[in-house]
Amino acid sequence: MVGIKRRSAGLLALVAGLALLLAACGGNEKTPSGSGGGLTDLGKTLPASIQQSGVLKVGSDIEYPPVEFFKEGTTEVQGFDYDLAQAMAQKLGIKVTFINDTDFAGILSAMQAGRFDIVMSAMNDTPERRAKAVDFIDYFNVNTGILVAKANPKGITKLDDLCGTTVSVQKGTVQEDPVLTEQQKTCTGAGKAKINVLAFEKDSDAVLQVQNGRAAAVLEDLPVSAYNAKTVGGGNAFVVAGSTDIGAGKYGIAVPKNNTQLRDALQQALKAVIADGAYDQLLQKWGIQAGALKTAGINTGT
Repeated sequence: MVGIKRRSAGLLALVAGLALLLAACGGNEKTPSGSGGGLTDLGKTLPASIQQSGVLKVGSDIEYPPVEFFKEGTTEVQGFDYDLAQAMAQKLGIKVTFINDTDFAGILSAMQAGRFDIVMSAMNDTPERRAKAVDFIDYFNVNTGILVAKANPKGITKLDDLCGTTVSVQKGTVQEDPVLTEQQKTCTGAGKAKINVLAFEKDSDAVLQVQNGRAAAVLEDLPVSAYNAKTVGGGNAFVVAGSTDIGAGKYGIAVPKNNTQLRDALQQALKAVIADGAYDQLLQKWGIQAGALKTAGINTGT
C-alpha cells in the first residue's frame, strides 16, 4: 500500500509538472495583461507594442474639472476625458492608464519624449500645436468662459471689459495665447490700458487669484468655468460673466504625427463610442451636452 501511494504521488507530481510546463510554453500566447478579456478586432489594429502590453498610457494634467480631476481627498481620476478614454478602451479590449507628472505647458514635449502614448487633457486642437508634429482626434466643441467673483464688482461682461484689469490664466492654454494676446492688441489699438496677465502652471492657482481679489477675472474653457461657478463655495464664489462665444475651438486627443496606426485605431474607437450612444451619455453625466460633436474628425480645430 505504501508503494502504491508513493507511485500515485509520483504520478500526480509528474502530471502537475507537465501542466506547468504546458502553461509556460503557452505563455507568449496569453491575452495581454490588462486587456479586459482580450483584444477586439478593432484593438488588433493598434500598434504591436500596445497590443502586447494591453495598456495605453495617457498623459494628462489632472486638475481641470469636470474634464479631468482627482476625486477629493484621493488619487482616483474622474471626469469626462477619463470616462471617454475608458469607453474607447472597451472598444479596443485594452486598459488606459492616466499619467499626471507634467505641467500642461510641457505635456506635448513629454509625449514626444516617450513618457506616454497620447495626450488627453482638455487640449484644444490648434494649428500651432499641430505644427509640433502632433495630430489631433477631435471629440468636443469648447468656448472660453470669463469667470469673475459672484458680485462681478467690475461689471465685466465681455473681453473688452478686461482692458486695464488684471486677469489670471493657466500657462500654455489658448486663453493665454491667442485669446489674451489678441485682446491686448485690441485694448491698445482702442487707446485703452493693457491687461495685466498673471499666468500660472495650474488652473487652480489662476482661479485662486480671483478668490483672493488679486485678479478681476480668470479665463478658462467654458465647461471648467461653469463647473467652478456651480461648485466652489457652494456656488456662491463665482459667476460666468458675459459672452461665451470667444476662444472657440475643439478638444482633441493628441497623437504623435508619425504614429498614424495609433491615431487611426483611436479614431475608429471614438467613432464607435459616438455611434452607440455612450458618448452622449457621458456628456449628460458631466453636464456638458452643448459641446457635443457628431463625428471624430482629424485636425479639424481652428
